[in-house]
Amino acid sequence: MPSRDLNRRTVLHLGGGVAAAGLLAACTSGGQVTATPTPTAPTGWQPPAEPMAFPEGFVWGAATSAFQVEGSTTADGRGQSIWDTFAATPGRIRDGSTGDPAADHYRLWESDLDLVADLGLAAYRFSVAWPRIQPTGSGDVNQPGVDFYRRLVDGLLSRGIRPAITLYHWDLPQALQDAGGWAVRETADRFGEYAAIMFEALRDVDATWLTINEPKTTAYVGHRWGVHAPGITDVDQAAAAIHHQLLGHGRTVEAFRASGAAGGIGIALNLLPVYPTSRDADPAAVHTDAVENRMFLEPVLLGRYPSDAIGTKPGQLPADAGAFQDLVLEGDLEVISSPLDVLAVQYYGVTGVDETGNQVDLYPTSAAVWQQVHPEGLYDLLIDLLIDYPDAPPLLITENGIPDPTPEGTTDDVERLEFLRAHLQQAARAIGDGVELAGYYAWSLLDNFEWAEGMSQRWGLVHVDFETQARTPKASMDWYSTVVRANEVPPS
Repeated sequence: MPSRDLNRRTVLHLGGGVAAAGLLAACTSGGQVTATPTPTAPTGWQPPAEPMAFPEGFVWGAATSAFQVEGSTTADGRGQSIWDTFAATPGRIRDGSTGDPAADHYRLWESDLDLVADLGLAAYRFSVAWPRIQPTGSGDVNQPGVDFYRRLVDGLLSRGIRPAITLYHWDLPQALQDAGGWAVRETADRFGEYAAIMFEALRDVDATWLTINEPKTTAYVGHRWGVHAPGITDVDQAAAAIHHQLLGHGRTVEAFRASGAAGGIGIALNLLPVYPTSRDADPAAVHTDAVENRMFLEPVLLGRYPSDAIGTKPGQLPADAGAFQDLVLEGDLEVISSPLDVLAVQYYGVTGVDETGNQVDLYPTSAAVWQQVHPEGLYDLLIDLLIDYPDAPPLLITENGIPDPTPEGTTDDVERLEFLRAHLQQAARAIGDGVELAGYYAWSLLDNFEWAEGMSQRWGLVHVDFETQARTPKASMDWYSTVVRANEVPPS
């Protein structure tokens, strides 16, 4: 791999990894920290005693996704998605819940938008449920589904709230999965066609459009580990899902440009800094970085796949490299790297890597055991992007959050409040050091259906009583509202 990556990543990340290595002794023998996390003080940097201001025009928002909040999974002609199928399969969802009614947003959207407006948020990110638009993923348009999102967008605009519209947040129509899903090329074509329908329907709306949410999660968690829909455990299908999602992304950007729709477009990538635990772990950490980050950044921004992501070395994705290359046809990478207006970054934490390529805990985890809480990692990530991709479009943070410590939930969520404070301080720090960061969307607006965890994890800024569907802003939401209105993050 180019020496710039090895040198820069080793110098920057080894510092974080070595400083964190002492925390390994605090882990259990299983490698997981079970205590409620307290955001760690950044090494070598302390927040100032005064508030940290954000640039004028900085966009503040909160985010949701269709399957997690909408419910009404059979209403108005909506078709079945892979998550409907997955959730209906015994043993797949921790608490046995499904996506219906979730937070009942399909029926309660007007009062939810009133809540967004009352909290002073300038933007709201939501996703379109593909099965509401095309119940089988292709063919005729289901007009009631289109009409729902038209009402939602008009409701946002009438309240002075900017829409951020994600076209794919994991709810693939089941009929397309039956035909091979993201493991086959045709799904990318169908996705471009579906996107064109939405661009035409909302072409007058000055929105931030995002093509695909976290293609990495769909590929690895859904196709390699089988923990998410569609529940496949095949590393070669996982690799194929990477390419076909990114190809669908590129086709969608082309469709957006051809439509003449207002606004701008990008993709939402979940990225994480990779810290080697020792000098001996440097090569494995570089490979892990290729799998976790560069496998998505390089094709989208540079028009190439990294050469060190797939293979049998520690940290690599153990897929068939030749079979993957056979999927990449002439012209694909040109399509995938179609110029973007924005790059959406989703940050939840970091990972450590040992010399064998195993990912290990260096920092305390949240109630979501995969989430290592390290606010300074956000700064590292944003600076990485500035250094590695100087021609990248402006950045948005479109997800960043933490679950409540217990499934019961609370409105006195001091952990989330301090998590937000620490991460926003790092975002402001990165802006001060030259990162072009245009906005921040907290995850999530509402407690909702948390995928394989069902209703047993609560990520919302707003508490939802799932029996009555009553909404109650949490302490973190009240605090976040003051940040939004002041356009600055206060000190502790």
